[in-house]
Amino acid sequence: MVKFVCYPKCTTCQKAKKWLDDNKIEYELRDIKSDNPTADELAKWYELSNLALKKFFNTSGLLYKSMELKNKLPDMSDAQMIELLSSDGMLVKRPLLIADDFVLVGFKESQWAQMLKK
Repeated sequence: MVKFVCYPKCTTCQKAKKWLDDNKIEYELRDIKSDNPTADELAKWYELSNLALKKFFNTSGLLYKSMELKNKLPDMSDAQMIELLSSDGMLVKRPLLIADDFVLVGFKESQWAQMLKK
């Protein structure tokens, strides 16, 4: 079973949840706003994702913009970015799909289908 980390009010998360349901994929739902990922979880997910850490930031979010992170992230270490992400779930790009051997950030239907329908 995979973990589906989302913000229920997010339309992209709603589409991803519908896709999971339509494809009868079992998942454990986690609300990123009420149950923010810890720094340890984020570090592990980052490692599994094979993505740049900045891909974990919700760059279209109000909090990201109000904190002017676009200008600050280039000067931050990975550890500092992980700490920042763990401080507020609204900074994290979503949805996240976490399996034992991969992590997907954001919802791209073709990518999800490829990873989940092996």
